[in-house]
Amino acid sequence: MTEMVYGSMPSRVTEPVLPRWWRTIDKWSMTCILLLFGIGLLLGLAASVPLASRNGLEPFYYVQRQAFFGGLALAAMVGVSMMSPAMVRRIGVLGFLLSFVALCLLPVFGTDFGKGAVRWFSFGFASVQPSEFLKPAFIIVVAWLMAASYDLNGPPGKSASFLLAMTVVGMLAMQPDFGQAALVLFGWGVVYFVAGAPITLIGVVLGLVVVGGFGAYESSEHFARRIDGFLTPDVDPRTQLGYATNAIQEGGFFGVGVGAGQVKWSLPDAHTDFIIAVAAEEYGLILVLVIIALYTTVVVRSLMRLTKERDPFIRLTGTGLACIFGVQAMINMGVAVRLLPAKGMTLPFVSYGGSSVIAAGITVGALLAMTRARPQGRMGDIFGRGGR
Repeated sequence: MTEMVYGSMPSRVTEPVLPRWWRTIDKWSMTCILLLFGIGLLLGLAASVPLASRNGLEPFYYVQRQAFFGGLALAAMVGVSMMSPAMVRRIGVLGFLLSFVALCLLPVFGTDFGKGAVRWFSFGFASVQPSEFLKPAFIIVVAWLMAASYDLNGPPGKSASFLLAMTVVGMLAMQPDFGQAALVLFGWGVVYFVAGAPITLIGVVLGLVVVGGFGAYESSEHFARRIDGFLTPDVDPRTQLGYATNAIQEGGFFGVGVGAGQVKWSLPDAHTDFIIAVAAEEYGLILVLVIIALYTTVVVRSLMRLTKERDPFIRLTGTGLACIFGVQAMINMGVAVRLLPAKGMTLPFVSYGGSSVIAAGITVGALLAMTRARPQGRMGDIFGRGGR
């Protein structure tokens, strides 16, 4: 009787989660990430065997661990990429709080593993570097704050994000971890610029960076040693930079051959910070260009898809995540060819490391979630709430 009076209510057909995810995801970017992970395993077979031999372990011990952590990273990437932007925001805020608390506890419970910077929690069977997980969560939080400032009577999100950025950068600089501090500040600057930052504040931040750099050089022997090593015209062939530079030169265009490289026997960080030197020596410039092209494809495609996005939070978050992902890769490779001072930064999905690869999986997962194809409102909707 009710249907006769009011008419039948049409049932809503909901598309299953997996087909909808596959239809809307950026398949090119995901393919590039899978290729990078495969290249990382390939290079790990060469670079990590000497380290395992020096430590009295099985030859492929580190490769097996890389495959295990990489599997967790890919699972995290797929899981996060299936989330809605609102869920990514909630997880990001929670992750930032946990990572920041862990960062504060490092001076008490952390270790430096003899590298001069207290960056890790050691659990015997594994170690965790909180700053790796802090980066994507920080981008999500500051993007949320800045997007909220667009609303009529919204909070002063840009000012709050600036104070938060200075706090995080200060905490990282105290470790000292100037590389991660610079990357976090860069990520904040990108998000702030896209959100419509006044040029005067950007100038103030750049001035603070210069002043902070001089202060760090004068007060930190660890930082000063790396800057001096970068500025000196002659490279000591017995240093990591010397070994890496020589390996890249020896590799040439086609490389010396699979397994024939020698730098892996000399570089203690051949499987992490200087993995690109192993790639250049054994496989030559060709593989290096392929790796650069894969990173470039992920960043460029993500930014292009974000230009069509109308939601400020999605646009700001995606832009920040894409930029820190690409710049971290650029910094790692720039250090290896001596374009940048040594930073102790891994090559995402290619270098060995538990925290770094899982954090990279979370970063790219959130980026894929932001760049999924979704219905867009009319352009006028952006200005519909007064503050936009």
